[in-house]
Amino acid sequence: MNLKLLACVVVVFATGSACAGDGQKARQVHRQMDRNGDRALQFTEIQAARAALFDRLDTNRDSVLDRGEAQAALQRAREGGRVQMATADGLVPQGGRMDVDGDGRITKVEFAQFLPDRLLRADSNGDRELSRAELRALRQR
Repeated sequence: MNLKLLACVVVVFATGSACAGDGQKARQVHRQMDRNGDRALQFTEIQAARAALFDRLDTNRDSVLDRGEAQAALQRAREGGRVQMATADGLVPQGGRMDVDGDGRITKVEFAQFLPDRLLRADSNGDRELSRAELRALRQR
């Protein structure tokens, strides 16, 4: 798998519209991810949403994201106007870190458990959840 391509998909999808987007769509995604209704996003909630996203991206149902699936997902995002990448800096290292066992394949577990640098940095107090204030700050970056 081309990790640069996969990393692009990660950046487009990993943080979710609730973290990177604006307006009504961001609020809707946030509500869907916030399973306990506390208006914060625990990393476990983000990971559960990523697992569900993996299931949508893994169109051939082989439990691995392949190059074709990543390209198709990126194309759908472009067509839907959801690609908001300002820069490609750091994409390849993030994609490489997702492949925890180094086998060149991204499994559902690896995809779901991966948290992008942007989210890790946004967790300013290190409690593994994004408070309302941290989410607001993240949206303004």
